[in-house]
Parts: sequence; structure tokens; C-alpha cells
Amino acid sequence: MHRRSRPKAYEFVYRVFNIVVDIDRLRDDAVGRRLFSYNRFNLFSFYDRDHGARDGSTLRPWVEKHLAAAGLSHAAAHIRLLCMPRVLGYVFDPISIYYCSDPEGNLAAVLYEVKNTFGDQHGYLFPVERGQTAPQDHVADKIFHVSPLIAMNARYRIRTASPDDRLAVLIRESDEEGEFLVATLTGERRDMTDAALLSRFFRIPFLTLKIMIAIHFEAIRLMLRGVKYTTRPEPPAKEVSLPPPRRDAA
Repeated sequence: MHRRSRPKAYEFVYRVFNIVVDIDRLRDDAVGRRLFSYNRFNLFSFYDRDHGARDGSTLRPWVEKHLAAAGLSHAAAHIRLLCMPRVLGYVFDPISIYYCSDPEGNLAAVLYEVKNTFGDQHGYLFPVERGQTAPQDHVADKIFHVSPLIAMNARYRIRTASPDDRLAVLIRESDEEGEFLVATLTGERRDMTDAALLSRFFRIPFLTLKIMIAIHFEAIRLMLRGVKYTTRPEPPAKEVSLPPPRRDAA
């Protein structure tokens, strides 16, 4: 669901599906599946170059580098990635989420990987308090251009929890006048069997192409209603925005 309250109110809902992968088991997970491949064309596939450094290298070193830079190396024991797969070789994934756990299996960090339709990408990294199992609220100033119909002087508040049996992601965007956009991503976990993949293909064919078309279709509708178009600024120099330093208690 995507709902905007100003300058022009609108709302739309699209059915989508995501996959959750263990970044250390991608090759193994593809073995035995006829409809899903790793770094190889198929009905559904996952390519390393769609994420992280975007150069085809494996994802773990890239994630570990940014966790270490934030003092979160303990969160690299187990890393799962929520993302959209390629469908017949094509993908556009507006937001992918790395759920990073410590050696005891506790969620210890979350890295949001955001993309725009211009091919740019930026990450927002947040720690998770030790022992915290409730959904996490993460707040960040917007420093990465996502839509030419939304100004940069905004702030995100994102709520998510470990995607076990259910997925729930809530994104709120606000500016000096208050909240103006809410987006949600919800779903239930299903085993990624060939039968399930084939069912999803027929229920939601050309998933990621549909998303790209929908983004441009909704943008045209808004511009026809008078919403101002802003030019794309240069993306941030840093790949990932680190969390603000913690303040010691007095």
C-alpha cells in the first residue's frame, strides 16, 4: 500500500511478493529447484550484481564492511536478505532489507538498501538493541533521491521486524509540515518450492516489470494533477549512511 496525503491525496495498492534468502546459501538454495537460479537466467533468479557493490561480487564482504564501519561486526553471523527476484531476467527492487543477526541468532542490525529508477542506490544502516525482539523503529534524514515528485527535505521512520512467519514493513515519510506519505509491505511466509514459484508467476506475472510500469504510471497521474517535478540530485558519495553515534547516559 502506498498513500500520500499532500500536495495531492492519492492511494494505490499492488500485489507483490518477495523472497528471503540467506546470503551464504544462495548457491545451495538454487540446487534442486528448476525455476530458481543463482547468477543464471531462469524464470526466477537472484544475481549478486543487483545488490551490494553492484559489481557481481558476493554480498557478504560488502555487508561485513559496512557493519564493521558502524561498530556492528557482531551482527554479521547470519545475514538474510529480503528482496524481489529477477523474473525472466528483469528486476527493479525499490527497497531490499538485510536482517543481520549475532552468533546467538538475535537480530542485531538492519540495513535498508534503497534504489531509484535512475539506477542509483543507497543504504541506511541501523543497530538493534541487544535482546530487543519487538518491531524496530528506525529514523533517518532523507539523503537519497527516490522520486522526482517528492522533495529531499524529508525524514523517514521505518518499522520492521525479523521476517519469520510474517512480514510487516511500515515506512512513514514526513517534512516540516508533518507526515505526508505512508507505505506498507506485508505478507505471509511460504516455502519457495517450484510449485509455489510457478503459482506466483501466474498470479503476479512479470512482477518487477509491473512495479516499474506502475511507478511511472502513478507519476504521470500525479503530474497531470499538478504535482511539481523536481530534478534528480547527485546521489550521496557514501554507499551507506551509518547510524548516528550513541550518546552515553549521564
